[in-house]
Amino acid sequence: MTLTQRLTGHLKNPALFFDLASVPHLSATSGAGRFAVHNPSTGELLAELPDMETADVAVAIDRADAARACWAGLTARERSDALWQWHQLILEHSDDLAAILTAEMGKPLAEAKSEIAHAAAYLQWYAEEANRIYGETISAPSKDRRMLVIKQPIGVVGAITPWNFPASMVARKISPALAAGCTVVLKPAEQTPLVAGAMFALARLAGFPDGVLNLVYASEGDGVGRELCANPKVRKISFTGSTEVGRLLMRQCSGQIKKVSFELGGNAPFIVFDDADVDAAVEGAIQAKFRNAGQTCVSANRLYVHSSVHDVFAEKFAELVQALRVGDGFEADVAIGPLIDIHALRKIEAHVSDAVLKGATIRCGGNRIGQSGTFFEPTVITGVISTMQIAQEETFGPLAPIIRFDDPDEVVRAANDTIYGLAAYFYASNLKRVWRVAEALEYGMVGINTGRMSSEAAPFGGLKQSGIGREGSRHGLEDYLEMKYLCMGGL
Repeated sequence: MTLTQRLTGHLKNPALFFDLASVPHLSATSGAGRFAVHNPSTGELLAELPDMETADVAVAIDRADAARACWAGLTARERSDALWQWHQLILEHSDDLAAILTAEMGKPLAEAKSEIAHAAAYLQWYAEEANRIYGETISAPSKDRRMLVIKQPIGVVGAITPWNFPASMVARKISPALAAGCTVVLKPAEQTPLVAGAMFALARLAGFPDGVLNLVYASEGDGVGRELCANPKVRKISFTGSTEVGRLLMRQCSGQIKKVSFELGGNAPFIVFDDADVDAAVEGAIQAKFRNAGQTCVSANRLYVHSSVHDVFAEKFAELVQALRVGDGFEADVAIGPLIDIHALRKIEAHVSDAVLKGATIRCGGNRIGQSGTFFEPTVITGVISTMQIAQEETFGPLAPIIRFDDPDEVVRAANDTIYGLAAYFYASNLKRVWRVAEALEYGMVGINTGRMSSEAAPFGGLKQSGIGREGSRHGLEDYLEMKYLCMGGL
């Protein structure tokens, strides 16, 4: 059975997908190049898309700029209504969107459905927030003046989204921009562009005017990023991806002092103190580490466990991890899908080899699965020390290194000893310790006795070199607004 046949069996409206695969809602590109999208579970071809060039990006920016005044001029209620309609269409087509997502990214279908629901939740949240953009009045120093502050949309936004959450990241970036009155040019990751295309097609059905939403497909991001950063019509860049690329984009934006929002790399610690509920900590670690096969920016990357509970935690944790079923995301009861590509597979193999060479012990897993696809066994390693690669680098895969500790203060210092500051987790029951550790961890988000904390209502983002700005919550709207002070005299 071909991949196309298998996917058709999961789609309620297969004609919609095949129309999307031919990208009828995109303008003709200036070149004849195309690039392929493959299923990571099998390597089979899923679709071929136009490989858009710099000139095409410039055209998309021009369209967004031409639509900017009209979209910004609508009432907040009108923009809200369009977002609500898009939200409803996402929910109505959620099964098809999830199937497309699983086909191109590989994550289990249940996880894909959860992601689509999460994407819809962002659209709903910002449909509501569109009506709550407020200004303020300021007491003037004299009777003949009035002083006001208003907030206006920043303008055209260039958005670049990652492959690991190709639906929810699109919604999380686009929905606050649209609510604020901005127009958007989006470049989805080349590995997972199809669900973004499907969402944009539904946005057209929702009634967004031409030029408000613009999609750019490209096999690499350098040219697209350069044009978005260099084009003066783009007033803001929103990017989720590696810290290395974030640094590059910041340099490219610096010439125009362009506003940026970055959600970058992480190296999340997961700390289990001696007063923790060990069973709850084990369950939380499973969530924080193995969701999306460990391919999340907030994935627990370093598991610090107090010596008094280390052995029982490691035993229970390894037992549950070993039971996680690995396979094609369309198969029943699969918990772990493939890694995104061969490069990710080689990185996790290198981290395992380095740890074993330096004295670590593999408690379960540790091997590639099969000859086709990019599957790797969910792996637990103990005896990890700070000089090992898995203690220093973000693995981005189903590999959990456990580090033993004794000193509560020292473990917080070790957790903070990184350039990253996106997410951290810890388990403890003593309330004094909870407050002290939560305040001491140098991270933008801290999960306390939970392994999962993402919500459209909460601000998502990091400290240090993990990013700038916040996405989600009411604060996420502010990054797409400019504050303007009005002083009226002669009254």
